[in-house]
Amino acid sequence: MSFSLRVDGQQWRDHLARSIAQDSSIVPVIKGNGYGFGNDQLAREASALPVSTIAVGTHSEVPRVREHFAREVLVLSPWHPTLSAAERDASKTAIRTLAHPEAVIALAADQPGAPVVVEVLSSLRRHGVQPTDLESLIRPLDGLDVRGFALHLPFDEQAKGTKVNEVITWASRLTDAGLSPHTLWVSHLSAAELAQVRTTLSTTTIKPRVGTQLWHGNREHFAVNATVLDVHEVAKGDRVGYRQQSAPKNGHVLVVSGGTFHGVGLEAPSVSRGLTGRGKAVARTGLQAFGKAASPFWLAGQRLWFAEPPHMQVSMVWLPGGMAAPDIGAPLTCKVRMTTAHFDEVFGL
Repeated sequence: MSFSLRVDGQQWRDHLARSIAQDSSIVPVIKGNGYGFGNDQLAREASALPVSTIAVGTHSEVPRVREHFAREVLVLSPWHPTLSAAERDASKTAIRTLAHPEAVIALAADQPGAPVVVEVLSSLRRHGVQPTDLESLIRPLDGLDVRGFALHLPFDEQAKGTKVNEVITWASRLTDAGLSPHTLWVSHLSAAELAQVRTTLSTTTIKPRVGTQLWHGNREHFAVNATVLDVHEVAKGDRVGYRQQSAPKNGHVLVVSGGTFHGVGLEAPSVSRGLTGRGKAVARTGLQAFGKAASPFWLAGQRLWFAEPPHMQVSMVWLPGGMAAPDIGAPLTCKVRMTTAHFDEVFGL
């Protein structure tokens, strides 16, 4: 009666192996909820792949993946002297990212020879050293084991070629400042963009840090299933749930596994572009104002509507009168965002 992830383990692992075979410099990213699979599982999978380095999101994630992956670990979140003692200790066995001049100076003084990657400020503008700070870092960086420089790039595909130009421009800035860009760690470049960068920067090693594209490369290799926990027949106007919503018509209410704990109903804000996108956003908002929201649960190819907002571990959805009610224990397809999903069980791995 669980909210579960079912994986075709062989097909999924074949995809991972093909991805690494096509680009042996890929750095698998393992962070957060492990892209739905769990960080422990992904660390074990990476250990079986011919990769030299993995990347984690935060310093506190290092000890967990270290239990399964003995090679190099890069921490994507910047190290800073203001981190807690526990965070500083956790990342001592990892390659740390430095993104602030004061952090470079502090780490060089405190732990000379520590392996680091220096992040520069990309157009994403999340973290990074400014171009004007580069020359001042030459001396403190001499005291560290600099494994290269990093650019965390935006997703935006609207301006073609801009990300490639940004990487090339930063390589020139680093060279002009007297800092050798022998290795660049990059995020969110397509295969075509990587090829362009590698052609132009032929003497530089390019290491793409890849998460979603690697672990979710083919969604047909895995599926999320909820379970029908209860079925109640209702007549139009009958009230159900904590908020006593009234049934819009005769039919059934299904109680299914999967709630906010599992990631059901959780959605990141999105930017609507163009008249069509904005129109859809307005339509969704209007429906929600009247208590109507589409759920991620599907039955017989039809998307079901929430009867009320999802609970912690279960949801209640309307089943229209023209559809046959499923039995308790029957599975429902659930199209949930994997980066916010937590599963009671994972099958196939």
